[in-house]
Amino acid sequence: MRSNISFDIIPARWLTLKENKLVDLSMDFAIKIIKLCELIKGHYSLVNQLERSATSIGANIHEANYAHGKADFIAKLQIALKECYETEYWLELFVKSEILNRESTIDLYHQCGTIRRILIASINTAKENLK
Repeated sequence: MRSNISFDIIPARWLTLKENKLVDLSMDFAIKIIKLCELIKGHYSLVNQLERSATSIGANIHEANYAHGKADFIAKLQIALKECYETEYWLELFVKSEILNRESTIDLYHQCGTIRRILIASINTAKENLK
């Protein structure tokens, strides 16, 4: 007897090695940001914004893996990309306001840039495959 229940999970063919790598990269990035934020004294509202945007990148990438369809998958990755840009903004603000020095954030900039580039490529690929 066949069930009429449909499970809306993302087919394995939608996930590429890039997305799997994104999950690991974004988790590592979020952990580094959390540890950095623990060292910053004061500026609690700004620290909160940095933590929220940086951890949201990975949360949305993780959520994309359980999307209801390809359009939802793309939407989640686009949200992660926006959070990536926001995180870069907060890092730059911390540097320009001299709360952090450039040297302490350079690896985070590079890691965020890597995640951003993979997200852009993944979104473009998913959009092409949607056609």
